Amino acid sequence: MPRYKLTIEYDGAPFCGWQIQDNGASVQGALETAVKAICGEHVRVHGAGRTDAGVHALAQVAHCDIAKHFVPGRFRDGLNAHLRPHPIGVLSAEIVPDTFEARFSAKRRHYLYRISNRRANLALDIGHVWRLPRPLDADAMHAAAQRLVGKHDFTTFRDTECQAKSPEKNLDQFDVIRDGDAVNIVTSARSFLHSQVRSMVGSLVWVGEGRWSADDLAAALAAKNAPPAARSHRPMGSIWCGWIIRNLAFPVMAGLVPAIHVLHYF
Repeated sequence: MPRYKLTIEYDGAPFCGWQIQDNGASVQGALETAVKAICGEHVRVHGAGRTDAGVHALAQVAHCDIAKHFVPGRFRDGLNAHLRPHPIGVLSAEIVPDTFEARFSAKRRHYLYRISNRRANLALDIGHVWRLPRPLDADAMHAAAQRLVGKHDFTTFRDTECQAKSPEKNLDQFDVIRDGDAVNIVTSARSFLHSQVRSMVGSLVWVGEGRWSADDLAAALAAKNAPPAARSHRPMGSIWCGWIIRNLAFPVMAGLVPAIHVLHYF
């Protein structure tokens, strides 16, 4: 039985998240419906990670096992045909060894958050960028973000319903980069806690607004108790750049508070 690895991009706005849930449409559910339409059997599509509602993906990776053998390119095209009109695109499909696991084979995960720091209303980026009209000090945000890089207990930034066995994570990268009115926040790690990225970004915005200092952020981390900032914003502007299978510089394309998810596989 061949195992297919799928690389997927999607707009998370109309979905309750990646995982199948009772409260709405999911990316996983749409993919499994498309697979069933092609092969006539219900097949579980396993994702490398479970993005939240409103989070977009540039390179989500998934795998599924199908009894029938398909030419990978035709399988990809068939999935895309049956996924319409959902905002989901299967970028590639390839046959991989049965030792490949979308979740456990991932070496690193990347998120991009985009903030539009301008007074004008959004037009083209509605739903993909977090608009904050008050000026943000991106340099102060970046300096504060470095206090979170490394291995820490991130209890402060985890959701109360997080099911991870340990709150310890090793944050490899947390950068804040201003480009005109755009403030882009990029973070990378092997894995994240539930709502960790969203909570860290919300706290950095407090720093950018002058409500917190870098020391305040470090103290919040040490307190291991989620502050109000950790729940201060929705997932708009957040893009999951995915799990990367090779070194790659992903484009800046979606917003902060939907996040972009990217994956890294070696």
